[in-house]
Amino acid sequence: MMLTIEPHPLLDLHAFVTEFPDTLGQITSSPELLGLLSLDTPAPFQSSDAIRRAIRDLLRHGGFKPTGRNKPASEYLVKVATEYTLTSINLAVDACNAVSLHSGLPITVIDLDRAQAPFHVAIASLGMEYIFNPSGQSIDLAGLLCLFDSAGPCGNAVKDSQRTKTASDTRRTLSLIWGSIELSGRAAETEMWYRAILTDHGAKTKPF
Repeated sequence: MMLTIEPHPLLDLHAFVTEFPDTLGQITSSPELLGLLSLDTPAPFQSSDAIRRAIRDLLRHGGFKPTGRNKPASEYLVKVATEYTLTSINLAVDACNAVSLHSGLPITVIDLDRAQAPFHVAIASLGMEYIFNPSGQSIDLAGLLCLFDSAGPCGNAVKDSQRTKTASDTRRTLSLIWGSIELSGRAAETEMWYRAILTDHGAKTKPF
């Protein structure tokens, strides 16, 4: 499998594959990981206004407006964690949410076996959309950086496609960290922490 990336002046994308020791339905997130779903828990990273601005600039480049309901997923996580408590979903999503919450970088995580190679990252064209939740709501993707598989767009820094989301039978995932070159080294350091959390849970990770 390969991932090709359309040239982009701001994108600093980091991607890796995770293989879990069992299906996600049979693995429990550690208390330490669940603790990281709170903003009050100390973490190696902390988000900031500068990070939020850089990520919004990254997503605006293609004409997308990352505001309101279309704000970056990392901003949505901060809002939820501030007002309520982020709940555990499964190890793959818990790790993604915890790292995104504290790093300030949006992260895509998809079930690799629900997607179809080849993969590429590009700005979505006018008219592209996909369903992003079980109730059938869709997002207009025009102008937004997206991950595509052979069937079409399936992930981005705002909302991932319902078609390729993880489930209880998931054993392999693909994670994409949507970093910006304006945040030098941030995406690489985030990837290291993210992969360490997964390795501590018995998973194996490798660059994509």
